[in-house]
Amino acid sequence: MRDRANNLHDAAIVRLNAQIHPVTPYELAAYERYGLSPSLVEARTPAEIIPNVAQADAVFAVSVALPAPVIQAMARCRVISRMGTGVDKIDVATATQNGIVVTNVPYFCVEEQADHTMALLLSLVRKLPQMSNILRNGQWSQARSLMQTHQRLVGRVLGLVGFGNSAMATARRARGFGMRVMATRRNLETARRSATEIGVELVSLDTLLAESDYVSLHLPLNAETYHLFDAATLHKMKPGAILINTSRGALVDEPALAAALREGRLAGAGIDTFEVIDVFGSPEGPPDHPFLALENVVLTPHVAAGSVQAMQDVVTGAIENVVAVLTGSWPDPANIVNRGVQPRYPLTAQDLPD
Repeated sequence: MRDRANNLHDAAIVRLNAQIHPVTPYELAAYERYGLSPSLVEARTPAEIIPNVAQADAVFAVSVALPAPVIQAMARCRVISRMGTGVDKIDVATATQNGIVVTNVPYFCVEEQADHTMALLLSLVRKLPQMSNILRNGQWSQARSLMQTHQRLVGRVLGLVGFGNSAMATARRARGFGMRVMATRRNLETARRSATEIGVELVSLDTLLAESDYVSLHLPLNAETYHLFDAATLHKMKPGAILINTSRGALVDEPALAAALREGRLAGAGIDTFEVIDVFGSPEGPPDHPFLALENVVLTPHVAAGSVQAMQDVVTGAIENVVAVLTGSWPDPANIVNRGVQPRYPLTAQDLPD
């Protein structure tokens, strides 16, 4: 049987999310440079997606969900290339069972996420939303009173829950502000060398929650981390602390966080990702969410990853992952999500990940 994927020009490739995340001129040029001609598809439900991917050799996915029924219908697919980092919307286990390599681009927005984390933190610490409203309303005396509640950043404690690449980048920035930085992760020993180099203290989650003035989340979403920050965890945080989430919305029990903010147990929150508000699937318009009624919350619509450079990096990385698999090679090991997969078609052994 002819090896369909050795010839990139003949490979059937589908790029989903073509309307929600339109293909940019840079992306089009990259496809041309690599000799790819993907079909551009906007489909959201399994019934809409399956007819488009059933005979695809490769599928690019930005924010669409690919549950088990969709993946099981991919009779020819060799690679699902996530144009981003998180894969919580992709049934990786089913892809693995079907010999489909799942890839992502884990490093594309490390610097951007760290920048955004610090931007949210600084906005909350300096109470910029409140100050902006005060100025617009011409109430100068309120500003003078409010500024007396500010805390100097030097010596304050930032706690990082998760200590991967974005957390390390955030730690470097926070250390530059003179902050004391703590971090926790599942296996503390694997991060000890990096933590020492940056000047980060590795501690238990309970210690981090009790001592941190600001807590920032840097975790993937999975069964273990879903609602990790529920009412009980939020109650363990230092009174008056601030929570920052630029990772995944469902890491946080949103009603519990809203209650902690309303009651004054926490001083503020900076939120870029949501469990309830679907910025990629819901019709645009003012959302209905308890966070919107709170003055001590800074909200952004899942844009922490964004920059010109990040968007170019994610395109290049995602395309290179597909090209590698379709030409019979393993992608960069760091980009393989399901490293234990037995690929549907053989891949060259010299690049096989450990």
